[in-house]
Amino acid sequence: MHVIAVDVTNEAACRAMVAEAAEQFGGLDILVNNAGISRGGRPETLKVESWRAVLDANLDAVFIASQAAWPLMKARGGGKIINIGSMYSLFGSGFTPAYAASKGAVVQLTKSLAIAWAPDNIQVNVILPGWVETEMTQPVRTRAAGFEAAIVNRTPAGRWVCRTSSPGRRCSWPPGRRIFVTGTSLAVDGGFAIQG
Repeated sequence: MHVIAVDVTNEAACRAMVAEAAEQFGGLDILVNNAGISRGGRPETLKVESWRAVLDANLDAVFIASQAAWPLMKARGGGKIINIGSMYSLFGSGFTPAYAASKGAVVQLTKSLAIAWAPDNIQVNVILPGWVETEMTQPVRTRAAGFEAAIVNRTPAGRWVCRTSSPGRRCSWPPGRRIFVTGTSLAVDGGFAIQG
């Protein structure tokens, strides 16, 4: 394992991260764009600096890292880029408009990169997680009375996604209820649908 600490909002550092990873492992086959932040606040009170910070981390970094990965993947005959969106890629949010806008844009960027780089055998896809137990979502659970219950009640699986990769993390789901992927549509059409 090789860990690189990087501020993905710094273009030079982001590009250097991709180059260092490729050098360390003898090439680049897969890029997962998973960095993300959120700054809460209703649209009428959200500061422009917060808006820009979220778009820098959630959208610009995806573009920069992907752009840096492209020549390395093309030289190897292809590769895979996996972007992490959000359920807010599909829905708006009155409390986190910058986050929702940035993740919606990640979906459109994913489609655009998939179209542009298909001839280079580079597949670009996006995953849209629902409510996941993370440090970023912890404050959301206590923001307003009944908010967490409303999320659980709307979710057919009846719970949040539990991130099990964290050290010491114990999930609260009952035995036999570990599958959370449900109701997802995955078009396996070579990108035909994204062409309009």
